[in-house]
Amino acid sequence: MFVRKWWTDWLVALAFLRDGRGQTVLITVGVAVGVAVIVFVTALIEGLQANVIERTLGTQAHIRLLQPDEVNRVAPVTDGTIHLVHEDQRAQRLRSIQNWQELLVALDQRADLTVVSPLVSGPALAQRGAAVKSVALVGIDWPRYRQLLPLDDYIVAGQVRIGADDVLIGSQLAHELGVQVGAKIRLDTGQTNARVVTIAGIFELGVRELDARYVYMDMKQAQPLLQLIGGVTVIDIRVTDIFQAEQIAQRLHRLTGLKAESWIATNGQLMNALSAQSLSTNMIKIFVGASVAFGIASVLSVSVVQRTREIGILRATGASRAQILRIFLLQGALFGLLGALVGVAVSYALVWVFNSFGPGLFYIPIAPQLIVSALALAMVTGIGAAAWPARRAANLDPVEAIRYV
Repeated sequence: MFVRKWWTDWLVALAFLRDGRGQTVLITVGVAVGVAVIVFVTALIEGLQANVIERTLGTQAHIRLLQPDEVNRVAPVTDGTIHLVHEDQRAQRLRSIQNWQELLVALDQRADLTVVSPLVSGPALAQRGAAVKSVALVGIDWPRYRQLLPLDDYIVAGQVRIGADDVLIGSQLAHELGVQVGAKIRLDTGQTNARVVTIAGIFELGVRELDARYVYMDMKQAQPLLQLIGGVTVIDIRVTDIFQAEQIAQRLHRLTGLKAESWIATNGQLMNALSAQSLSTNMIKIFVGASVAFGIASVLSVSVVQRTREIGILRATGASRAQILRIFLLQGALFGLLGALVGVAVSYALVWVFNSFGPGLFYIPIAPQLIVSALALAMVTGIGAAAWPARRAANLDPVEAIRYV
């Protein structure tokens, strides 16, 4: 009985839609345009954000763990006198993270971290003949570091070979020193340590500062150069959710006592730009959704007026107020569903055109959950917009409705 009643309601709702074909097509097109705008703009912003994040964070960690800064300590005063002290800030020196091997084991077990890579880093001078450049030595554990930054994808000459006396340097640094693969350069840390190394590969990360300064070598090779035998200065971390990096960094700081720097804290302007993009997308969704809702509500309000006699006849022949209410709510849901299906198809076409014939700056993906949410949003909007006209139709007096001309 329940199924038959709902089936009857569906048939009546479809009959009303067929009778007003012009209005049905008009509102369906309106909903389709709204859904297409929402899906395309959302996919466009998400693709843009993914591209910006990849270009910005693709060559760096999400969180960096370092030793806390050294500070001056003032001897405590016990006689009640006040000491006014003016002092310079304490100079910072390279220090190893204590018990970093045990810390590495503990971090590997955390589900919210995807990559944990220790490294030793410090300043040096790279020399070839009369050319001398300031560089940053980065000693890495290659099996771990390649999960953080796949240098294989950025090699423009030579190959990734780290160990013994082999190093990798950036393309800008190679240009400034006038060297190629196989050439030798002298690395001097200014701590009575110097070493002649061979360039095994040249990389290009696409960030001029990194390409002009970074020299990658094996961690065990860099430790004696920086006088940090068996030590590491940084632990680089990648997380599962990059937008939770600051919260995770704060938790790691409390757990380890180390200085934890997240990409959000060090790239404040980037985070503000991403937040502004997300806010603008949400505002577009709200305004487009509101316009679609008003369109559906106006069409159904007109439909109530046009079908007053039919509604009266239905009420006189035994249709309850609940059935009339359901009929118009079903019309709103159908408007939303039909328009959403057409809109999703249009948005796929727009995305295909952009990816195939656009400027090629970045690729726009369409996530399946975006399509599901767009369909659900359109149907909910349609039902919500139909609520007032449906209630108005359900409250019509059958006698007065039948007299309506």
